[in-house]
Amino acid sequence: MAYLLGIDIGTSGTKTVLFDLKGKTIASATEEYPLYQPYVGWAEQAPKDWWNAVVATIQAVIKKSGIISTEIQGIGLAGQMHGLVLLNEDNEPLRPSIIWCDQRTDQECIEITEKVGAQKLIDITGNPALTGFTASKIMWVKKHEPEIYERIAHILLPKDYIRLMLTGEYATEVSDASGMQLLNIRERNWSKEILDILEIDRKWLPAVYESQEISGFITKSISQATGLAEGTPVVGGGGDQAAGAIGNGIVESGIISSTIGTSGVVFAYTDEIVIDPKGRIHTFCHAIPDTWHVMGVTQGAGLSLRWFRDEFCQQEKDVAAQMGVDPYNLMTQAAKQASQGSNGLLYLPYLMGERTPHLDPYARGVFFGLSAMHTKREMIRSIMEGITYSLQDCLSILEELNIEVTKVRASGGGAKSELWRQMQSDIFRKEVVTINAMEGPAFGVALLAGIGTGIYKNAKEACNITINEVDQSYPVVENIKIYEHYYKIYCKLYKDLKSTFPMLQKNTMI
Repeated sequence: MAYLLGIDIGTSGTKTVLFDLKGKTIASATEEYPLYQPYVGWAEQAPKDWWNAVVATIQAVIKKSGIISTEIQGIGLAGQMHGLVLLNEDNEPLRPSIIWCDQRTDQECIEITEKVGAQKLIDITGNPALTGFTASKIMWVKKHEPEIYERIAHILLPKDYIRLMLTGEYATEVSDASGMQLLNIRERNWSKEILDILEIDRKWLPAVYESQEISGFITKSISQATGLAEGTPVVGGGGDQAAGAIGNGIVESGIISSTIGTSGVVFAYTDEIVIDPKGRIHTFCHAIPDTWHVMGVTQGAGLSLRWFRDEFCQQEKDVAAQMGVDPYNLMTQAAKQASQGSNGLLYLPYLMGERTPHLDPYARGVFFGLSAMHTKREMIRSIMEGITYSLQDCLSILEELNIEVTKVRASGGGAKSELWRQMQSDIFRKEVVTINAMEGPAFGVALLAGIGTGIYKNAKEACNITINEVDQSYPVVENIKIYEHYYKIYCKLYKDLKSTFPMLQKNTMI
């Protein structure tokens, strides 16, 4: 038998999944780790936490499956994008990783824009300077932690740190590297012009591969530590969104994905570079050679629901533990008892600032319309609706740019909820479908590993062999009318509050 292994280094935890060549999940394991927020707007993680989780989940998957490790034909790596991993000459992390949702670098973004030029930055990298991207994080360290900056030997992204640990190779691939704001997305390689202007040493950056290319092989010491076979090929892989899109079959025009994980993403494939001149959505290299993708990002999607679960749903967590179910299932059941529109309660999901359509690190979460009649069930439902309104913001921009949208494939944790799928269908006014493969980025990079090792010819063949649509949700006319009313109010709220958000920052952020 032959198998493929996908490893997804996410924000909440690492998920490792073993698949057969038809895309069937054979075994999976997940290991969580903490997110550190020493100040409002900051978000950091420890690279060693990722590595420990990767080792533990690989060992668990091999044990659960009972396979012989030599049957694993290839390994793919997916990971949270934009995270800054700084290493010294001994490959030791110099500081905790500043991850994608960190918002401390607003001043550095202004400085990058002034140095490079706003139009040139968009022309080369496909995007304006954003707090989430890696370049501004590098500049923040240079300004605020010069003693660390002087010791930099290597700069990697989260999944590429794991690649280094597995293979000993300094490598990245085009989809994830696009989010560093140091890549020329047309040439699909580092931009010498950007690096020179920002005075970032090219030697610090890894080699750039296409996502399906083999980038290294499992070393002997890692074979002994994990149980993987020495010499197993590791392909480039992908940033979590591009990888998840491959795993969701977003490999041609017309079909887009709506992913609700820690963040929320609306993602579309393009044969040519499409750039929003207003910089509201991102344009990156896709994980398929000579293609690109556009995506809108909601920073605090599943993060909002997780925050509410952890801070206000201890009872649901306790009951769920006794029943042996996921507490989100109980929360969803409660949300079902509230009506569409949550009885006039609206939620803005800006817990970590926002990207699309508002490039605003100062934006904050809001419950609006709260009254004594509202209960926890309305609050839960309003969070789910607010996240979906934010995804509708993203979808509207794609349509404004004439990107074809005929169908939406739901993925991530949000796709598991029938209520949330119907909510998306009603608010998007589109057919929303799910597929048989629910492992997202881990599945996508496993397919890329299959392409890189010659099992599949290309991404379309891999997806045709392994992916089938399962469930469909269609818009309900009565619900559309309700949501259209509240969506208009939702859009107005940010405009009304925009000037107020920065006033909250005093004495809460360095």
